[in-house]
Amino acid sequence: MNLIKLVEQFGTPLYAYDLGVIQARIDELFATVGTYKNTQFLYAIKANFNPHIVRNIIARGCGIDAVSIDEVKLGLFCGAAAQDILFTENNITDEEMHTSMQLGVLLNIGSLSRLEKFGIAYPGSRVCVRFNPNVGAGSHTTNITGGPESKFGISFSEVDAVLIIAKKYNLKIVGIHEHIGSGWLQITEPLLALNTTLRLAHTFPDLEFVDVGGGFGVPYSPEQTRLDLKVLGEKIKARFTNFCTAYGRDIQLRFEPGRYIVAESGHLLTRVNTIKQSPEGKLFVGSDTGMNHLVRVAMYDSYHPIVNVSNPNGQTKVYDIVGNICECADFFARNREMPEIREEDILDIQIAGAYGMSMASHYQFRDLPTEVLVDGENIQVIRRRESFEERIKIFDIE
Repeated sequence: MNLIKLVEQFGTPLYAYDLGVIQARIDELFATVGTYKNTQFLYAIKANFNPHIVRNIIARGCGIDAVSIDEVKLGLFCGAAAQDILFTENNITDEEMHTSMQLGVLLNIGSLSRLEKFGIAYPGSRVCVRFNPNVGAGSHTTNITGGPESKFGISFSEVDAVLIIAKKYNLKIVGIHEHIGSGWLQITEPLLALNTTLRLAHTFPDLEFVDVGGGFGVPYSPEQTRLDLKVLGEKIKARFTNFCTAYGRDIQLRFEPGRYIVAESGHLLTRVNTIKQSPEGKLFVGSDTGMNHLVRVAMYDSYHPIVNVSNPNGQTKVYDIVGNICECADFFARNREMPEIREEDILDIQIAGAYGMSMASHYQFRDLPTEVLVDGENIQVIRRRESFEERIKIFDIE
């Protein structure tokens, strides 16, 4: 992508996504962890819910992993069939439960309380159950969704309680699910969790699938190593094939990648508007974007590569790169060595395609970036920048 030309055409801040990268990541998943003969990938739509991107992912053969009822509706809007969507609930309301059933989307239940309510409302129905395998892994403590401290899922030690509720209401448990966390780059914990889940699976005679979640990480920082999907895929395939032999029939294996599909496609482009040096010599680079557009650094202390597109060969200096939000946490990098940055230079904050715009906000009543999708020579605006008048209109005030 010619990032300078994109900025000249659409201004900054700007999110630009490379469709070729998205397609390549999906193909890679199918070729590595998707080699078991009956594998389905459900795209974790929370990673990036732009409908144009979601439609392209569905067209590539993925279903939808939804964690809110509006994500369910968005998946249907973008063309996913109801049977290719799994709604993983998290403290949902009764109304959301009823809506899911009305839409014909399978519910993945993660608490005994909700399973009981579901049984009362829909005896004899099909359902999926989310278990916590007591194993967690992720890129940050707040990204770990398995283990004894996690709020997610029913403990694997409570399987008997699940069976009692299922028998009481004649529920048909057609799937079991686990998800240990997001952003992991090692295969040890995912395989341990898989072992626990497959042991549990033998308890349920009516399974149509086992869903081992997502969480496939990408390397953000230079010292991180890329996840070996080929080795992971081979080990999962072998274990799942052995499980199906022991289970007595073949069932479907499901994964829920989100970050892995979209993260590396995304670039947040920003213009430098201020260079400031403290009396102690620290150089601050001020930009026209902020933590309201990419909160991962402030929230998770995440690392994102940053490239000076305008001056890539300048003399190296050390900078703190900050945003335009009135918050002390509004940093994109601290003590980062970069080619010399000048006012009006364009910076490319990379690997920003996942949990960037999907977590963005109008904090301090600021607008959101334009989003463009680049497919070779074709450039499509997939979200235009809002005006002040459009933002104020939602409050229904004169």
